[in-house]
Amino acid sequence: MRAIEIIHPGGPEVLVPCDRPVPTVKAGEVLIKVHAAGVNRPDVLQRTGNYPVPPGASDIPGLEVAGEIVDGDLANSGFNKGDLVCALVQGGGYAEYCVAPIAQCLPVPKGFSAIEAASLPETFFTVYSNLFERAKLAGDEVLLVQGGSSGIGVTAIQMATALGHRVLVTAGSDDKCRACENLGAERGINYRTEDFVEVVKSLTQGKGANVILDMVAGEYVNRELSCLADDGRLVIIALLGGAKGEINFGEVLRRRLTVTGSTLRPRSIAFKQDIANKLRERIWPLLEAGRIKPVIYKSFSLEQAADAHALMETSTHVGKIMLNLV
Repeated sequence: MRAIEIIHPGGPEVLVPCDRPVPTVKAGEVLIKVHAAGVNRPDVLQRTGNYPVPPGASDIPGLEVAGEIVDGDLANSGFNKGDLVCALVQGGGYAEYCVAPIAQCLPVPKGFSAIEAASLPETFFTVYSNLFERAKLAGDEVLLVQGGSSGIGVTAIQMATALGHRVLVTAGSDDKCRACENLGAERGINYRTEDFVEVVKSLTQGKGANVILDMVAGEYVNRELSCLADDGRLVIIALLGGAKGEINFGEVLRRRLTVTGSTLRPRSIAFKQDIANKLRERIWPLLEAGRIKPVIYKSFSLEQAADAHALMETSTHVGKIMLNLV
């Protein structure tokens, strides 16, 4: 099969086409003929040598795919050969065939293309598990999303808005802020020209956001604590601003704040299956009703994976970058 491999840690140019054997399936797994695959920040980190591949996972990058089930352990799964699915995988997505745990497969939403379906798993599993399971976003609480124009950001905006929450976002340009507002954010905050702490406080009558979804960390953390509401929760899911920063523990104690975080890739299949079940029950109907829509910025052929990574590193995109294999 055609695939993309990382010949050594480095820039986008180290992603090169190769021929690999079609992977074999084990109990609880299915083989998917890949029609499309998503490109995500963890793929970039893996390419640069900063995100080790979990034991037993494919060294081929790619954490989400959509395509046709062609083989595998389908007993009691509700799926059959020939079904179109999208799946969260531990690796191997940049290839013509990919193995996925059946527990991490979801049906392609009605009316969705393969590219649209493949854009869902990584961001939807991540956003749902962190906002609604870890941070317990509920009721009329206010959410602040750092990096609202990213794949994670556009998913968080739409998912939280569809479920009835006020959403504020930061982004790096006025155009990106307006794009986020068009997706349902109440206010886009240009972090290059505005102080997000002041804006959040002014929009919440001084109370602050109840939950912050943060992909920056670093020096942002202390500022984020200052714009959390009492009993607020800060959830860190990436470290684009650095792995270290100062925290005002007095704020944490006095206002009962929670600082937490998570990564999805090393979590168990059982954990991911639970999230898949909740997505299918609670979020898939919103997708099929058009209340949440995939935001695809650009798609590339499999052989253009290096170009896709180069685009991602510019951070000029709004939404998802995809690979099209059909």
